[in-house]
Amino acid sequence: MDLAEKFIIKGGTPLKGEVSIGGAKNSVLKLMAAALLAKSTTKIYNVPALTDVEIMLSVIAQLGVKTSYDRQEKSITINAEDITNISAKYDLVSKMRASFIVLGALVGRCKEAIVALPGGCAIGERRVDFHIKGLEALGAKIKIENGYVHAKASKLVGADIYLDIPSVGATENLMLAAVLAEGSTRIQNAAQEPEIIDLANFLNTMGADVSGAGTSEIVINGVRESDLHGIEYTTIPDRIEAGTFMTAIVATRGKAVLRNVHPAHLTFFNDKLIKMGANIKLLEPNSLEVNCRNRLESINFVTQPYPGFPTDLQSMAMVLLSTANGVGIITESLYENRFMQVPELRRMGADIHQDRNHAIIKGVKKLTPATLSASDLRAGASLVVASLMSEGVSVIENLHHIDRGYENFENKLKLLGGKIERQLDATLSTEETRNEFYI
Repeated sequence: MDLAEKFIIKGGTPLKGEVSIGGAKNSVLKLMAAALLAKSTTKIYNVPALTDVEIMLSVIAQLGVKTSYDRQEKSITINAEDITNISAKYDLVSKMRASFIVLGALVGRCKEAIVALPGGCAIGERRVDFHIKGLEALGAKIKIENGYVHAKASKLVGADIYLDIPSVGATENLMLAAVLAEGSTRIQNAAQEPEIIDLANFLNTMGADVSGAGTSEIVINGVRESDLHGIEYTTIPDRIEAGTFMTAIVATRGKAVLRNVHPAHLTFFNDKLIKMGANIKLLEPNSLEVNCRNRLESINFVTQPYPGFPTDLQSMAMVLLSTANGVGIITESLYENRFMQVPELRRMGADIHQDRNHAIIKGVKKLTPATLSASDLRAGASLVVASLMSEGVSVIENLHHIDRGYENFENKLKLLGGKIERQLDATLSTEETRNEFYI
């Protein structure tokens, strides 16, 4: 992949039509790790074509597990009959934080794992203390040296584990480790995200005994390795991708239908959009119609663990507030460095004052186009939306961040009438790019 790839976007066109939302990135990566628990073959459907999925496939293949990826069918087959290597190397894990989830699966099945400390988007400190303490409570001995977590246990025994914060990653890692532990494990103050429920459903279909997913207390009754078997399973839709497209439709004052969504996963976000002046209508159980004709009204946002307002849609909220009527305040309560889109939005004329974890946004009449740089996945996607709502041609660089989490992003936007192109020729300058497209 050429890191000099750019999006060239001509904004000012309302998005109209319909678009289908893909499988949830934050779910499928964990399901792939969970497939390691069964000594058989598992097939996962509704898999989005993302660089993060490619990385996770490489992590799993590195363990000696056989994998195949059918991009046309959007499915992945994982044959975990044999795990010949218990080490997940730095060169892969450092690229994507979610791959750290193999730690729990490997300790659960192999009773030993050597996994590099994770990487991912630079949105703030996301320590692994809760993962480590939880695994130690289950009986694992942990050493951290040379950038690797080395976990080993003669056997794992169920325990009561309280998480100081409802960490999604820690909840998932401990669920995987506890499936084959002796006795019962209770995770208190567990994360409640839909992706946690999806993982629990996957594990139960495989033969595990998990209850309480979606609440603050999850109970995992350990089963024998022979109780687990391969399955076929379909990933839930991606609620963050859905929220991104809803934002783009509202921001451009368009009208469009979203297919393959779970509206219940978007309740809090929908409520906020409606309070700002958008119209959202349930057409079918898995379809929403979204439209907005008038200027939005400013409101306040506070990011919270699910079912509160998701931090992954905070940058989208900021884009909407940037041209809304009045003043809105966003409080980012989860990550200390997740306002990385602010300098770029200011370059487009947004009036944003940042005070630590608060952003005060005074709506301006319109944003102006600019050359922009994506700093991370969600910030990058918000710049795409901001460019679509401005009048003129914007250029967005560092697309590799965006490609981590959005499948066929530009093609889906084109289906809605968005004027967006991916430039593959790195030899053109930014000004030549502007002239090359949308003259």
